Amino acid sequence: MFNDSRYPKSFASDNHAGVHPAILDAISAANEGDAPAYGGDAATAVFERQIKDEFGDSAEGFAVLNGAGANMVGLALMLGRYDGIICADSAHIATHEAGAAERLLGVKLITVPTADGKLRPGDITTRLGGLGNPHESQPKVVSISQVTELGTCYSPDEIAALAETAHEAGLFLHVDGARLANAAAHLGCPLRAITTDTGVDVFSLGGTKNGALAAEAVVTLEPSLSRGVPFLRRQSLQLASKMRFISAQLSALLTDELWRSNAAHANAMATRLAEGTAGLPGVELAYPVESNAVFAALPEKATKALQERYLFHLWDEQTGVVRWMTAFNTTPQQVDDFIRDIKSALTA
Repeated sequence: MFNDSRYPKSFASDNHAGVHPAILDAISAANEGDAPAYGGDAATAVFERQIKDEFGDSAEGFAVLNGAGANMVGLALMLGRYDGIICADSAHIATHEAGAAERLLGVKLITVPTADGKLRPGDITTRLGGLGNPHESQPKVVSISQVTELGTCYSPDEIAALAETAHEAGLFLHVDGARLANAAAHLGCPLRAITTDTGVDVFSLGGTKNGALAAEAVVTLEPSLSRGVPFLRRQSLQLASKMRFISAQLSALLTDELWRSNAAHANAMATRLAEGTAGLPGVELAYPVESNAVFAALPEKATKALQERYLFHLWDEQTGVVRWMTAFNTTPQQVDDFIRDIKSALTA
């Protein structure tokens, strides 16, 4: 139960959700006895083997503490001091990580405006004009978010086209996979179909938004990049001493595709919410619903009335677009109650 009595349910973020019972059980099991620190434990060995089983023998998985840290470690592997990152202007690394890439990595973000949060191959090529010019930051990494900040998903073919364009220009492809599970669940494909099989070099594997307590991972698919992770992970304050508790959570998500069932349920609740509000007078869906996010334009009075009872974000003040997020533990009844209250707010 949502523990703030002012609100019956939070639709602000999947970060507001609790921890899946199976993951709590995994943490409890990892708590038995002593274990070597910094990843020398049995739980971490199991997780690292599962990464290879899921993504291929060339994959190396490294448990970290949070999503922004996973992005910084992963990106640092591929960047020099004068390099730049091509990304959508809505990308999480550009909008919600407090300038971490610029401050910690010392690189330039080369942003591209997009209508749906997704980069296209042409967006990359238009940012390559400065290659070799000592007066300009040198593009070295293309970074995409899967799911994007606007709730949309890249198909395997779209990612493969980006990888081909990036690699032809001598660039790497990085994926911010905070909601990678939601994308794979929406697409009905294995996780490797939108990573390994498409030519991705490095990606983050999100767990926290998918039912974990605090568990993310950096996964390298290009073998030459994996050697630097242990050092950068430590230097970036992402090396957990009692790593067994992080690894056990990620291992639980990878066991019997718990990641998929959690993500598929969250996606289904977002679809239920979208279908229940689409067509209501004053409501207009802003983007396709392809994950566990619903973006909708609402009249200002309705938004204010709803925010007295529910947590959710006003995404764009000028257009009145709000963002509603669902999670693995969102129930159909909670969605239906929210739809009922949306209708009431619109007609008040």
